Amino acid sequence: MSPKNIIDKIWNEHVVKHEKGVPDVLFIDLQLIHEVTTPQAFQTLRDKNLTIFDPTRTIATVDHSIPTDLKRENYKDKQTRKQVEMLRKNCRDFGLKLYDTGSGHQGVVHVTGPELGLTQPGQTIVCGDSHTATHGAFGAIAFGIGTTQILHVLATQCLLLEKPKTMRVNFIGKPSKYFTAKDAILLLIQQIGIQGGTGYAMEFCGDFIKNISMEGRMTICNMAIECGAKSGLISPDRKTIEYLRTKPASKKIMEDNPDIINEWLSLASTDKAVFDAVVDIHLDGQRPIVTWGTNPEQSITVNEKIPDPQVMADEAKALAAKKSLDYTQLKAGDPIIGTPIDYVFIGSCTNGRIEDFRAVANILKGKKIHNRITMLCVPGSEVVRAQCIAEGLDKIFMAAGVDFRASGCSMCLAMNGDIVPSGKRCASTSNRNFVGRQGVGSFTHLMSPLMAAICAIKGEITDPELYFNEIKNLF
Repeated sequence: MSPKNIIDKIWNEHVVKHEKGVPDVLFIDLQLIHEVTTPQAFQTLRDKNLTIFDPTRTIATVDHSIPTDLKRENYKDKQTRKQVEMLRKNCRDFGLKLYDTGSGHQGVVHVTGPELGLTQPGQTIVCGDSHTATHGAFGAIAFGIGTTQILHVLATQCLLLEKPKTMRVNFIGKPSKYFTAKDAILLLIQQIGIQGGTGYAMEFCGDFIKNISMEGRMTICNMAIECGAKSGLISPDRKTIEYLRTKPASKKIMEDNPDIINEWLSLASTDKAVFDAVVDIHLDGQRPIVTWGTNPEQSITVNEKIPDPQVMADEAKALAAKKSLDYTQLKAGDPIIGTPIDYVFIGSCTNGRIEDFRAVANILKGKKIHNRITMLCVPGSEVVRAQCIAEGLDKIFMAAGVDFRASGCSMCLAMNGDIVPSGKRCASTSNRNFVGRQGVGSFTHLMSPLMAAICAIKGEITDPELYFNEIKNLF
């Protein structure tokens, strides 16, 4: 028998029923819910007089629609307010744990799960949100589901699912100094395309993965969905264990059952593990990445020029590129460096963790943002916000002219009052740059927190290497 990879190991352990020719019945360890994708599921429970199979395995928070102003009152409209109020009622009625505003743990669902220690190796995790793959950073199979599937998990703790194919993604080589985890996942999407991972669960491997932080690993797994993958994960190692030692739920499990650590570590794929596909991404000397178009595949290295659709061999990609350039009002052949920026957004389930805010604060310390820039720093959770305050990062942000807000999804998807106006261009640390994603008629450039912070100071897209050389020459 071929050596199993981590995806096969976890999947096989969770199959309740397997029959040839039909989807598996898969047990789900943990369901995370929020206010947007759950109302119909709860209403169906009521209509059919169903109960929740195991209330301890479903955890709720408010994130998408909740306002991020400090008073939590600037709702976008009546519908978003109603969504939040309905989740509160549904959690009360069905006896579910809700991490609401003021609880100390409210936040973007994919930030709060790991920091509570609810996310653990070997689990199956679902949420009515496409970026659930974030939790794969801990060696879990995690993926987004729809409202009907949310209902199925609430009522049965199981789902009917086809087993995905498996793909190993090897990040090989050493990139340049200012290349981050965000750049790595954007580079993967650029190279294999937005459909390159369709039908697969991906495992990310290589020295680059081993050497980055757990926050960086979460960023990479978060955006696996953007190349079409069902989920993305990383085999647990000692770095995973040390992170989990500091989180409430996982710490308690480790104290109660010390053997669990070896169980978690044994999940890791071996070098000889068999995958359905293998992709190598070469990083040697690679510089930071920024998007120029209207999907995450449309990106370039920061010192490159905007591609010309007329010389693209792939007709479909050429047409998509032309449409994107028409929308973003950029010109083929121009450098991306120097593109003026109006808004900067630091946050989201991709880059809303304490490591991200420390990186931004290091850039902004003692400086002011450009007078054209509106900059929002929105922590991924109340825990992250409290950490920022404890470390004095909030003072750096406010002194620089940044709007340091309460936790939530915020400007990532503009359904909560935090919106990029039409015709304005945003340097964003979020995960999607679709047409209108951050506001009708707005333009989004995805990049790392490091590069976004530099944009805020310079007022335009800037090569970090050139920026730091410029600063060095001033002293």
